[in-house]
Amino acid sequence: MNKSKLESLREEIDQIDSEIVKLLNLRVGKACEIGKIKKLSGVDPYDPAREEQVFNKLSGYSDGPLRDVSLRAVYREIISASIALEKDLVIGYLGPEATYTHQAAVKNFGSGLEYRPLADIPDVFASVESGHCDYGVVPIENSTEGAVNRSLDLLVDSDLTIIAQVFLQVQHCLFSFSPISEIAEVRSKDQALAQCSDWLRTYLPDARLVPVSSTAEAARECTTGQGIAAIAGELAGSLYEVPMIEEGIQDRSDNVTRFLVVARQSLPMRERMTYRTSLVLSLNDEVGALQNALKPFSDRGINLCKIESRPSKRKSWDYFFFVDFIGHPEDEKVRQAVDELKSACAFSRLLGSYPESDS
Repeated sequence: MNKSKLESLREEIDQIDSEIVKLLNLRVGKACEIGKIKKLSGVDPYDPAREEQVFNKLSGYSDGPLRDVSLRAVYREIISASIALEKDLVIGYLGPEATYTHQAAVKNFGSGLEYRPLADIPDVFASVESGHCDYGVVPIENSTEGAVNRSLDLLVDSDLTIIAQVFLQVQHCLFSFSPISEIAEVRSKDQALAQCSDWLRTYLPDARLVPVSSTAEAARECTTGQGIAAIAGELAGSLYEVPMIEEGIQDRSDNVTRFLVVARQSLPMRERMTYRTSLVLSLNDEVGALQNALKPFSDRGINLCKIESRPSKRKSWDYFFFVDFIGHPEDEKVRQAVDELKSACAFSRLLGSYPESDS
């Protein structure tokens, strides 16, 4: 190895690092000036649409070799640090620490903010509604097992609005202090148990499956006795120091969970940004009710990307329909469709508009 060449390259890197730090501090300083203006105007410091615009611009600036996903992760932390200097934001999430929801929250907001683990999904909604948390992060659907019904139910009854979505690749692992031959009970979140059902039937067919409040709680409970195993993420197993027996036991390799960020106030539409909007509706008891309700969207060429039904719990055989479409209520054709929808439904309500992103 050419020692002089190595030292020369290291000196170049040191010089580059010095310039990067100066530029980062300059950038954060400008962001703080913007934050002061936002504060005087009563505007929240967190703006997911603006962040998405920044990430997209960065991708256009870069010629490599740094990958877009790495560039996004670096700037996620830069933006997080800037927001932390503007305001002490608190993010509530389905706890305890090291759940997949915790990981999704950090992926979305970065590590510079304060995170508050909460016992259950209703607690996340309640903490944001009361102002104890500025934002909440909850799971809404999984690519294998579908919707998270508790989140859907709470969206109907809450005054909170959806302002962002987060996608997280989920890899489940089996943790236990016992060898696999001695495992009599497997604990995890109900959705995680379902996402690993084929593996469990094959390798632990006689084990009792016990749903608990979260995957991280399942990992923690492994310490309570022999013959107990947990399905959780690698971070949870590491946090509670439980040995990993198997990794990647989910039935599908493309196992992705989608999370929502909820807040007390909606955010204004930004130009040149693709939005997804969520709404909930219930139908009149008549022939063709669903078709009539969705016709305003098809007539205007608005793309419906999700329809999910859920018992309303208000009376027998009455259902809510959760609909996602591409567009924003401030778009003229979307406004027309939503207005027409109101006359075709017994009940309808917008749940929020947020940047459409697959990251």
